[in-house]
Amino acid sequence: MFAAREAHREKMLVALSSVGAAVGLTALKLVAGLLSGSLGILAEAAHSGLDLAAALMTFLAVRVADRPADATHNYGHAKIENLSALFEAILLLATALWIIYEALRRLILGEGHVEASILALLVMTISIAVDITRSRALLRVARRLGSQALEADALHFSTDIWSSAIVIAGLLVLRLAELWHLPSWVKQADAIAALGVSLIVIYVALRLTRETVDALLDRAPEKLLQHLEAAIRQVEGVRELRRIRVRRAGNKIFADVVVAAPRSFTFEETHALSERVEQAAIAGVHAHAPQAEADVVVHLEPVASAEETVREQIHYLAQQQGIRAHDIRVREVGGKLEADFDIEVEADMDLASAHAAATRLEEAVLRGNAQLQRVTTHLEAPTATIERRQDVTSDYPEMVQHIRQLADAVAGPGSAHDIHLYRSCRAEERATGAEPCKGRRQGERLASANGREDELDLVLHITCAPEIPLSQAHLKAEEVQRALRQEYPRLGSVAIHTEPPE
Repeated sequence: MFAAREAHREKMLVALSSVGAAVGLTALKLVAGLLSGSLGILAEAAHSGLDLAAALMTFLAVRVADRPADATHNYGHAKIENLSALFEAILLLATALWIIYEALRRLILGEGHVEASILALLVMTISIAVDITRSRALLRVARRLGSQALEADALHFSTDIWSSAIVIAGLLVLRLAELWHLPSWVKQADAIAALGVSLIVIYVALRLTRETVDALLDRAPEKLLQHLEAAIRQVEGVRELRRIRVRRAGNKIFADVVVAAPRSFTFEETHALSERVEQAAIAGVHAHAPQAEADVVVHLEPVASAEETVREQIHYLAQQQGIRAHDIRVREVGGKLEADFDIEVEADMDLASAHAAATRLEEAVLRGNAQLQRVTTHLEAPTATIERRQDVTSDYPEMVQHIRQLADAVAGPGSAHDIHLYRSCRAEERATGAEPCKGRRQGERLASANGREDELDLVLHITCAPEIPLSQAHLKAEEVQRALRQEYPRLGSVAIHTEPPE
């Protein structure tokens, strides 16, 4: 924030100093032109008057352009710089046409008397010195802060140097013509110099008009688009660059980017890709215009990719239909693929609706992969409620010890640990007559209901070698689970966590 305030203050100061210089030069040239009768100097006075108007517009534009975006100007107020530059260009063109008219009238009709006095030459020399100083100051700040208004002002004032030089040349020729008694047509050098000034003014005005109209009509610079495309296409994860739209307002460049990304990406992966694309686009803007401010909006569209697996396809298509798919199994049968997986639907959905949803998903999966010849789904109705359980591990020490032995027999000695048994609160109520999950006294043991362990849920941890693949660790956990269910066929849920040893 402090840096922004300092930049704004510097822009205001250099713009205000330009206004002061324009006031002084306009007054000097006007006095010298009236005293000498030089149309060239009067043209320069008019030019400097326009410089003054331009400097005032630049000062006001810089002051307004740095205002932040608001409810009615969502992209900020920087366009005021382009608008003031266009108005300045129109004034320049009008002045140049008037100077051409006066110069041709003098050349054709021979009207007007010019006195090539020392005062006139001195005024124009001072004008050149002042113009050099202020154009350099404006250009230095414009390039460092990326201000289009100050850059246009500097370009405008730099043309004053050449136009003043042409006027001085015309006055010197006129002076020599008076001293050496040269032909009368030579004495029209002042009018010819005025035509030269006019041509320079027209060139600058047309150039400025084209640039400002391009900015006001949101014409995208071709080289900028090339920089953006090159930067974005190099971002890992971008499958296709579908659209770039760019607009400029003052020293700010706004870019809208649409890219295609793998549809299998998670939300976090998609967001990370969006951030990488945004940073690449900002780098592309700065490669074209180092001092410009970049505002980039990235839109990602999902697309299937060659690297997408069958499991990723199924996950994506299920999410598209608001269904969660898990436990996906893919097998190859006779050169074709078959897939079966579990899907979760709302618990209160009737069977007909649930089956219809499963059928739509199966058909979408088959359409999405020509290699699949069969898809089978298993319907599940997950509960969204939080189940109330009582930890009863201490009430079953023999069972806990037996579970540890069974798990160690599969995963290795000392592998099983952190074993917990849970009973539902309603089962405890039936066993003790107490209020659910309340009313147990210290040391009171719960008896199993007729020896049934199906009301107990089991959670345990096993350790596996850290270097083995996850698939092998998963197989070990499944083997432990089979051994436990064979010994305790009425267990409730069984959750086994695999981890490397500490």
